[in-house]
Amino acid sequence: MKLQQLRYIWEVAQHDLNVSMTAQSLYTSQPGISKQIRLLEDELGVEIFSRSGKHLTRITPAGKAILLIVGEILRKCETIKQVALEFTDEAKGQLSIATTHTQARYRLPPVINTFIRRFPQVSLHMQQGSPEQIAAMAAQGRADLAIATEAMEHFEDLILLPCYRWNRSIVVPKGHALSRMHKIALTDLVRFPLVTYTFGFTGRSRLDDAFSQQGLSPHVVFTATDADVIKTYVRLGLGVGIIASMAFDQHNDQDLQAIPAGHLFEPSTTVIGIRRGMFLRGYMYAFIQEFAQHLTRERVDQAMQLHSRLEVETLFSDFQLPMF
Repeated sequence: MKLQQLRYIWEVAQHDLNVSMTAQSLYTSQPGISKQIRLLEDELGVEIFSRSGKHLTRITPAGKAILLIVGEILRKCETIKQVALEFTDEAKGQLSIATTHTQARYRLPPVINTFIRRFPQVSLHMQQGSPEQIAAMAAQGRADLAIATEAMEHFEDLILLPCYRWNRSIVVPKGHALSRMHKIALTDLVRFPLVTYTFGFTGRSRLDDAFSQQGLSPHVVFTATDADVIKTYVRLGLGVGIIASMAFDQHNDQDLQAIPAGHLFEPSTTVIGIRRGMFLRGYMYAFIQEFAQHLTRERVDQAMQLHSRLEVETLFSDFQLPMF
């Protein structure tokens, strides 16, 4: 059994059983990959993939069990490389961040700007997606850090570090009827069509919960993953926008008015997700603390050594998270 064979079966599984695409991504030949997979299956005495002719059709039950272990082996191999690099060139390497549009557009720019100035030899990669996609990237080792608000708790392999709390604003064109009200209630909002985030993005569940608890059914006419898109359709008169307060730009959104809605909705907490057992390079600790000042190296290490999510929550229960 060779490490190369394990990498081949892992990559084939990640590429939807497309051997040709796998070969391209690994800069090798399709016949070479197929041969090594067959040799591994012969050695193990089980089929990892079912076949129809020359095509792989599905992962066998034995293959699923094997791939779970292979994933851990490959991640451990990557950890060994990271440990070696930390001792040979501590300021050089790569950092992959998976996050949502809201974080990438409104919270991360100053953090990344400072980080790049401090660590110019670190290659920074950002991947965007839904919270579930982001969490999966970190859990599977395809990203070092995942930054999001929703859906991260469904991935048990992730340590979740609380970073900051935030709430929403109602966004309307200037002169809108809601802008003239002293204090808006949810019953006022349901009178208007709403434009907000797609379910599963940027704290949308807290918004839905607030209406549900009062027995109200909002008329959501348009959803998007991007606050800038939401504001565009508010400008077109499609409806009243509800966005993260941090996504309102006083300079670029002068034709709109933001009305704080913290009294209507429970605040949400943005977290950093780190794969359990991952080796963190020095510059990774630096990035985490730049994003959330209370997440010192000592506290991150404490959290990484805890066994349950409840223990991690207890560790940070006395911290007053900043509000954005």
